[in-house]
Amino acid sequence: MNQVLTLELSDEVYTALKQESEVAGVSISQWIAISLEQRCGLLKKKRTKAEKAAARQRFRHHAGAIDLGYATRADNESIDADLVRAYSHELGEVS
Repeated sequence: MNQVLTLELSDEVYTALKQESEVAGVSISQWIAISLEQRCGLLKKKRTKAEKAAARQRFRHHAGAIDLGYATRADNESIDADLVRAYSHELGEVS
């Protein structure tokens, strides 16, 4: 079952929506309906393998190494020393 909805839009909004619908190759009514369905999460768009791979690559682009400008170690002694320094400064003690 479909429902009819009448909207009153400014000329600027209508023109922008019309241009978007023409780019998509659908009517303005179809474009608005699809956009609302997607925006509200009513339609779950199935991503292709290529789209998933592209999204994964964009995500991985954010991962990487950070150069702090000094050498860091991940051994327990180094971590313990860092904790002692951090907490002693909070307590006002000098180590």
